[in-house]
Amino acid sequence: MTDLTIDDALGDEPNANSNGLPAGHNTDGFDVSTTGELLIIENSTIMNQDDCLAINKGSNITFQGNICSGGHGISIGSITSDVTVSNIYVADNTITNSQQAIRIKTDASATNSFVSNVTYVGNTASGIADFGVIIDQSYPDTLGTPGTGVIISDVNFVDSETSITLDSSAEKVAVNCGSGSCTGTWDWSMLTVNGGTDGEVVNFSGIEDYAQ
Repeated sequence: MTDLTIDDALGDEPNANSNGLPAGHNTDGFDVSTTGELLIIENSTIMNQDDCLAINKGSNITFQGNICSGGHGISIGSITSDVTVSNIYVADNTITNSQQAIRIKTDASATNSFVSNVTYVGNTASGIADFGVIIDQSYPDTLGTPGTGVIISDVNFVDSETSITLDSSAEKVAVNCGSGSCTGTWDWSMLTVNGGTDGEVVNFSGIEDYAQ
């Protein structure tokens, strides 16, 4: 899929039921579940109030050269039980005015699921309100008690710089893993996060070449 425009900018406006907040909710741009065949989404523009991309299941997925504005950034998840996500390539995207730039979220109650070989290359984000990068195994809570039933491995920022600029109250990086469920070593040498405050890394010491 290429050169698409998903424009839900009108969802930024409040209505009588939204208490002054944007009325749009659950407006994912691309909500992806595949059976393993190659999927490429590129050169598209997404204006919304939820995930620009949400990968719930599948392998061999490329998301590149897209513009994401106003939503929740580029996400893997939420991951439920008996799901595999692997060989994900996220490159050269621009993310603006969003809650977070990059997110992996797994259900606290999920079992027998795997997220592996996720590569971020050359993405740019600005106007990020909550988190630059968040990997959270406590969904639907945020940074709550993490589950251990989803194994996450090989999450890397490599090749060319992914640069994220935060609002002052946002956290740079927050990693909330269940005990033993984030594994291996992750190369974050090409991640730069500017502004905001330091987040916490829980139950994982395998991130290499990145310091908040």
